[in-house]
Amino acid sequence: MSNTPIYLTNIHTPIGGMVAGACETGICLLEFNSTERISTARKELSRRLVADFITGSHPHLATLMEQLDAYFAGQRRTFDLPLVFPGSAFQVSVWQRLLQIPYGQTISYEKLALDLGNILSIRAVAHANGQNRLAILIPCHRVINKDGGLGGYGGGLPAKQWLLDLERGQARLM
Repeated sequence: MSNTPIYLTNIHTPIGGMVAGACETGICLLEFNSTERISTARKELSRRLVADFITGSHPHLATLMEQLDAYFAGQRRTFDLPLVFPGSAFQVSVWQRLLQIPYGQTISYEKLALDLGNILSIRAVAHANGQNRLAILIPCHRVINKDGGLGGYGGGLPAKQWLLDLERGQARLM
């Protein structure tokens, strides 16, 4: 059995550098360019997809860059490219719920836990949210604290605020 090739490329965005990855079945990585986050994501993808990483291009990556450009320009609200997000059953349930949060809206970690059927799972939900390897595409930036505070974000709180402002029509566009 051969390993799954994952094609990696660097992307420049208004909120900083990101690394994107695609395999034959879809986009499997869109992560902020942090050595720790990229290393963790690569280890997890390597384990779950039995993957080899290759720097290069792929049609999914070209589509991703077009759609991200339109999103950052305020011209796109949804993404319609295939996503690959392997994880535990719980993680996948959290990420699938994140995909249902409408553009420009937010929910609290508590509401997310309630939606998943267990108010006691707030910390686990927040942890799974933080392990999302598809930033922006699986909109973990739309999850905030119950009191309206931003909470955390892998790309940093300024990036999270900028994304929320973009989706509310309040950010400076590209």
